[in-house]
Amino acid sequence: MPTVKVKDGTEIFYKDWGSGQPIVFSHGWPLSSDDWDPQMLFFLNHGFRVIAHDRRGHGRSSQGGEGHDLDHYADDLAAVTSHLDLKGAIHVGHSTGGGEVVRYLGRHGESRVSKAAIISAVPPLMVKTESNPLGLPKSVFDGLQAQLAANRSKFYRDLPSGPFYGFNRPGVEPIEAAIANWWRQGMMGGAKAHYDGIVAFSQTDFTEDLKKITVPVLVIHSEDDQIVPYVASGPLSAKLLKNGVLKTYKDYPHGMITTQADVINADLLAFIKG
Repeated sequence: MPTVKVKDGTEIFYKDWGSGQPIVFSHGWPLSSDDWDPQMLFFLNHGFRVIAHDRRGHGRSSQGGEGHDLDHYADDLAAVTSHLDLKGAIHVGHSTGGGEVVRYLGRHGESRVSKAAIISAVPPLMVKTESNPLGLPKSVFDGLQAQLAANRSKFYRDLPSGPFYGFNRPGVEPIEAAIANWWRQGMMGGAKAHYDGIVAFSQTDFTEDLKKITVPVLVIHSEDDQIVPYVASGPLSAKLLKNGVLKTYKDYPHGMITTQADVINADLLAFIKG
């Protein structure tokens, strides 16, 4: 398996297919690069080089006990892009992966990057604070950690069965294979990484990172996102970006890169070619 060993010895697994302009995909919590299958195959068939890695503690990457924070995530992504010597890359991040892309750009600069897209992403800040009144109470995230610690397997079955894909909405037919694939990806990773990752994605403030970014960024979010609420995320991120474009959907779920892959792929392609 292709891997990059980073400074602390963690091995980061990655996929690298095709040739042409590179598109780098950063996955959401607690999944893996496999979550990008519909996008990687689509863009590979449109002449792009597609790359995706498993975040530390996720998928096939090392399951160490430390470094499960956005600075390490961004540094690991930088190690992959440097190892592959990518130039003019387009970075696409979903959910926590959107935060990873934003922190990577804010921390490592844009010399290797031409554009970016963040989908259902956690920036600017998920948790409610005095300066972020639209965020979710910290108790919500404490509850997620408690469920993970009590029975991770059950938690990873319940989340995709309900709010992640919107299968709890009236008239929405659950896709059993999508639920099973979410569970499979989640259980491949390490419990410690995923437990710490809840703090990382909920309490990291990306405001200053967003302000630094100058490349064009497509911000995609749905008003019916039950995981990362729309009012505290997409529109606020787009306003903070110097060159941000907001694309809003009305009733798509958080996991729309899977359930509405055809629409998301087409919108990403239009942005990349525009």
